[in-house]
Amino acid sequence: MRKSGKSKARPPKPRGRPRQKKVAQPKAKTAAPSPAELYSGGFDFTSPSAPAIETDFLNLARAQLQLGKPDEALAFARQALAANAEDPQALNIAGVSAFQSGNHDEGLDLLRTAIAFAPNNAEAQTNLGNVLAALDQPAEAEASYRNAIDADPDYAEAAFNLGVLMETQARNEDALSAYERALDISHDHSGAQQGRGNALKALKRLDEAKVVYKAALARNPASPEARTNLAAVMQELGDFKGAASEAKRAFEADPDLLEAEYNYAIACQELGRYEEAIKAYRHVLAEVPEHAASALNIGYGLQQLGKFEEAAHAYKQAIEIDPAFAKAHVNLADLQLQQGMPDAALEICDEYLTHHPGQTDLLAFKAVALRDLGEQGAALELIDFDRFVRTVHITPPDEYGGLEAFNAALCDHVQGHPTLTFSPQSHATREGKHSGELLADPKGPIAGLEAEILKAASAYRDALSDNGHPFVGRRPRDWTLSVWGVVMQASGHQIPHIHPAAWLSGVYYPRLPETVGSDDGGKAGWIEFGRPPEHFHNKIEPETLSVQPEPGLMVLFPSYFYHHTVPFEAAGTRLSIAFDLMPA
Repeated sequence: MRKSGKSKARPPKPRGRPRQKKVAQPKAKTAAPSPAELYSGGFDFTSPSAPAIETDFLNLARAQLQLGKPDEALAFARQALAANAEDPQALNIAGVSAFQSGNHDEGLDLLRTAIAFAPNNAEAQTNLGNVLAALDQPAEAEASYRNAIDADPDYAEAAFNLGVLMETQARNEDALSAYERALDISHDHSGAQQGRGNALKALKRLDEAKVVYKAALARNPASPEARTNLAAVMQELGDFKGAASEAKRAFEADPDLLEAEYNYAIACQELGRYEEAIKAYRHVLAEVPEHAASALNIGYGLQQLGKFEEAAHAYKQAIEIDPAFAKAHVNLADLQLQQGMPDAALEICDEYLTHHPGQTDLLAFKAVALRDLGEQGAALELIDFDRFVRTVHITPPDEYGGLEAFNAALCDHVQGHPTLTFSPQSHATREGKHSGELLADPKGPIAGLEAEILKAASAYRDALSDNGHPFVGRRPRDWTLSVWGVVMQASGHQIPHIHPAAWLSGVYYPRLPETVGSDDGGKAGWIEFGRPPEHFHNKIEPETLSVQPEPGLMVLFPSYFYHHTVPFEAAGTRLSIAFDLMPA
């Protein structure tokens, strides 16, 4: 391992089209499947043994629910219960009616009573799950859905609604499993088809998701949901022209599908069609006034068009909608830099950090503003390479018999991981592959690396002395760990980025092309710290630190340090395993 010297400030260089847009939500939105209605006309709420008058009341209740009149439905259901207070079907429909009427406690009680009399009633169990999910009781809702599946393994709606719940909980593997179960039962279940595509997209299995959405469109070419979901995946795959076309067709087919229009705006923005993007964002914002991301992206488009006063107004609107929206503050501060006002940019950073000490985005940008203001010493104190960038040579687990065997096992595990796919546009990796979470079972050799990461991170944290530095002051007592792999061939690199959700980040190197690990390769394939993204408008170039990777080396650094991989053209694979430690 070799660190290069800190580079001197250089004159500003010409700036071309930004490689990374300041998009508030760079991931295009998918149209999520909706859970089954709390009442479905497809349910059979009648009992073969029920008296005719009771059946008539239930049929009337069902008809009123279908008309969207839960109060009237509840009145008829209560008359059915007057005839037979223990009828599970009447209790089921009464519970749904009560809940939709706003009587949440009564609805829960009626549904639970229905299940007490008929534990194997999958419809009632599913309805109870839907009610519990709507009341933000996900653990209880999940238990109810699973009870429904146990009661009737062939009931697709229970599996589908479980998938929706898992998707809202970001439990994407579980969501995929539930949607696929629903599709095994009901092959043409459109909601489960969309959900499966969404889960695959969330798992970064983008090519598979694209196939799912195209298949959904083949079955139903008029589906705007399938089309907007296809557009979202195309955008992640870098096909912005195709994404814009599909998203436009989607919201023209359904003007109420704002996800489609938002995706269209993002694609236009990536294509440099700022006027079109701004028009679409403004429509989304008019329909959803709390949509801070649209306000921010309006500001970005106006900034690119040189309309600085209007851009500032849009950024301030985003901040007014969401005062904690860090990216809006960063973009507003960058606008001040562009106009030659670094003191105003610094004021924005300090004001935000007063209320959100140690926030990653603003700490990173504060260093940029300090340099442009001429306060190099303060910038270097904030981005202190000597103090905060640490390198560690790990000790491989005994069972692997040495570092070379351990690294080979790590490489095999990452390169064979089911989540490994070409990196989407929303990630920093270019011309490379990116895995999902490597701490998911089976961990294999990652378990040994996990232990080394936690040991090194704990030693890093414990060695810090608190001198009032904002990074040190945010030392977490407990943290959660996330680990992922990055596989790059020639031309692969990462653009400058930070890790906003984490406190401490790091990278481990199990495999490198020969020239990356030798002195005659220059700095190609090295990791460089301190250089901000090209889309920022700083006038002063920063001091930087370059670290040469080598197999067995782990590098730890604060998550607010901008870092990137220098592009390389060497033959061979550059495989790294990155990680974040996030305050628990």
